[in-house]
Amino acid sequence: MRIHELKQRLRDAGAGPSHEHRVLRIWSHALPRESGRRLPSSFFPSSLLAALPSIEAELAGLARIQAVHPGADGSERLLVALADGQTVESVLLPRDALCVSSQVGCAVGCRFCMTGRDGLLRQLGSAEIVAQVALARTRRPVRKVVFMGMGEPAHNLDNVMEAIDLLGTVGNIGHKNLVFSTVGDPRAFERLHRQVVKPALALSLHSTRADLRQRLLPRAPNMTPEDVVAAGERYARSTGYPIQYQWTLLDGVNDGDDEMDGIVRLLSGKFGVLNMIPFNAVDDTPYRRPSWERCEQIAHSLHERGILTKLRQSAGQDVDAGCGQLRARAAEAPMKLMKFL
Repeated sequence: MRIHELKQRLRDAGAGPSHEHRVLRIWSHALPRESGRRLPSSFFPSSLLAALPSIEAELAGLARIQAVHPGADGSERLLVALADGQTVESVLLPRDALCVSSQVGCAVGCRFCMTGRDGLLRQLGSAEIVAQVALARTRRPVRKVVFMGMGEPAHNLDNVMEAIDLLGTVGNIGHKNLVFSTVGDPRAFERLHRQVVKPALALSLHSTRADLRQRLLPRAPNMTPEDVVAAGERYARSTGYPIQYQWTLLDGVNDGDDEMDGIVRLLSGKFGVLNMIPFNAVDDTPYRRPSWERCEQIAHSLHERGILTKLRQSAGQDVDAGCGQLRARAAEAPMKLMKFL
């Protein structure tokens, strides 16, 4: 289901703007229909009241929590089952943040990511994206939503932007607390500039060398690191939100002095922050994470050279829950059982 289709169903059932707003608000906040200020019994038209039970049941059936994997850092990785039996992952993060998925699978095929192993299986509808927020809000408050879960948001622009528009209005998420994460795509940059709800932007950089970045992100759009940073800088200056540059640290691959020099060259004077994230182990890959001491040395060196750098631990490291791994394990479990039988 897409949000514009949901709105049309509400209107067809007799909803006016105030009725539509209330239905969308209570759904996205996971609230009961009678929550909040007391409304007169005649607030909803009788035709809408008759239609609401089936609409609410369909919304509730969009997604359910299949498994919860708590981390020692206070995070919770949620395996979310969709109505058609597919699964995606959401992550409740410390400080009231939530990471959501935008696709089942991913077409970019990042070499160090589990999500893209099987390619893109299907897009998530905008309502399925918001349903992840509603589910998370049944467990704890959510005041920030980052589109950094399974999938490439730029490859599902219509649904992602529709979800962002709802979350930034009736969903009550501050616009700078909606974070659109992408490997970089000219269509995404063009679209983001035109949005009423303009999210903050996170750009997956991972290398300053065009050849290496292409190997690591084999099906990313043909943008050089310089192109990606230039587009990010234009967006940052127009919105007033600094760009979050993402860099997964891979031992012996993109943690050398040549890359650190490249970072200084590319990001000096730019309106942004560099998030260094040590690789979260993925089965059957040749990549390893550098030692924590090496990661600290890199972050400190860059900071001294004028690059605002934050060294981050990927949430759920203690349960080996890199993006896509929970879904992969859930898919493998029945196969292992069949082999055993």
